[in-house]
Amino acid sequence: MESVQKKIDSRRAKVYTASEFKDMVRRRDPSSREADVVTCGTFGVMSGTMAILCVPVAEAGTFKRADTITLNGVPATVGPCPNESLGLVDCVVYGTSRRDGSYGGGHLFRDMVAGKSIEVEVSAEGRTYRAERTLSEIPFARMVLTRGCFKNYTCFANFSDEDYATIFSGPRPLRRSFGEASVSGCGEINPVQNDPELLYLRPGASALLNGAPAMILGCGTRSSPEKPNLSIEADMHQMRPELMGGFRTSEGPECLTSVASAIPITSEKGLEGVSVLDEDVYLPVADVRDRKPLFREDYASVWKGTDHRVSIDPAKCLGCRECQADLSCPRDAKPSALRRNDLCMDCGLCTYTCVGGVFGADMGSVSFDGRTVPIGVRQSSRSAAEDLCVELKGMVENGNWKLRDVNGKI
Repeated sequence: MESVQKKIDSRRAKVYTASEFKDMVRRRDPSSREADVVTCGTFGVMSGTMAILCVPVAEAGTFKRADTITLNGVPATVGPCPNESLGLVDCVVYGTSRRDGSYGGGHLFRDMVAGKSIEVEVSAEGRTYRAERTLSEIPFARMVLTRGCFKNYTCFANFSDEDYATIFSGPRPLRRSFGEASVSGCGEINPVQNDPELLYLRPGASALLNGAPAMILGCGTRSSPEKPNLSIEADMHQMRPELMGGFRTSEGPECLTSVASAIPITSEKGLEGVSVLDEDVYLPVADVRDRKPLFREDYASVWKGTDHRVSIDPAKCLGCRECQADLSCPRDAKPSALRRNDLCMDCGLCTYTCVGGVFGADMGSVSFDGRTVPIGVRQSSRSAAEDLCVELKGMVENGNWKLRDVNGKI
């Protein structure tokens, strides 16, 4: 790995995005001499996201210790440090905590990173204290991914004869009787999918978490040799709002997180890892009611030959008084504006709910047990992940990447 780092530092490294390298693999078998680094990324719902904050609330001596705290109405857990009489509150906010059915921790994190003013409310000793703070006024804000970047995830369908409210859907319940499938995972460009034995993605390795320099802490909760995932941390002050956010489901808000890393090719084993293709990555299909995998598909059914981005045809807009695409958009991206913005993650729900057919995308389907079930919602964005890979490639080519945090800059 030292030789690869030297090539990066001198801007001599041969760098490919995951998609570029897969194109090469499909044409022929590349050798380890043809590439030094492959940049990989993923973007999607990652429930295991939390933030550790130290929030200045009031002057020292105003209250002894906080009992509760909310940020924009999202509840946080106070502690562990009591900060007695300092007017500060240490707290942990879960990405899955919620103010209501449409605003949760993921939305809060994006608003903070976007520089918006956050309403802080603290109860202490029977009194309530309020303040407004921006992220720049919060000296410590660290995001920790307790688990994410799964090697592969699961496709969910509703096997029952009733619509089913679930976190594995958009704002509407998952349709009954195999009416649609919900998928997560970016397939062949996912970092862990390209390093399945975690030869490189080990404690201390560098990554990007929501665009910020990050460090891999190790495996995350529920990680296993067959299905590994990662735990990662980064400073929220360096994150970018378009690479994170909230996602509304029929069971309440979830948290969107992005991860990218540059995989060095230092052995034939490493070359084998980055040569994986969507058609090689199996996709378990499960009944959403118990989440037990019953059938197997692959990620080619989701991402190969399908539309990674949703198209927009403004001429088809009927000008409905109540836009169904707006109501069903899990990101509140306002599809009725008829133009893309950085909230759109190409989940594809609008292609089903728009009455006029303004939005279009071939999102593929999964086949099992003699059935073909259309994919109705994507909780991961391959398009955003591919953009991340391109951005990281530029950083590596310009010598702005350390494979490990050797200088303690993170």
